[in-house]
Amino acid sequence: MKISRSTGYALVAVGYIAQYYQDGAVLAARVSKEYGIPLEYLLKILQQLVRANVLRSKRGPRGGFFLARPAEEITMLEIIEAVDGPLLSHLQLAEQTNSASFSLKMEKVCRSATEEVKVIYGRAKLSEILAS
Repeated sequence: MKISRSTGYALVAVGYIAQYYQDGAVLAARVSKEYGIPLEYLLKILQQLVRANVLRSKRGPRGGFFLARPAEEITMLEIIEAVDGPLLSHLQLAEQTNSASFSLKMEKVCRSATEEVKVIYGRAKLSEILAS
């Protein structure tokens, strides 16, 4: 499994926003400058997180981004899937091998591994990560 650069930026941005939004909405430019993320790229990622109800945005002079829900309710899985889409095993080994028994077993292992990863990310609450 590979986590995309976009997802890495999303995780960093949500973590930063969660740490500082109590002081008011966090500007994307602040996150961009702090971590060297291209601003336009970051804005697209942040909008994906808004659509997924991880973040909320506010326009205007006091605008910026803040958590849409308490950190206790936001998981790493939500952040990852907001940017990269659902975690799935896309292997088509059985199709390639005319359903050879080894390929069916390999696909099953890959599906199980993906489900375990989803469970781990689903348990990783933003609040617990911030408390560390």
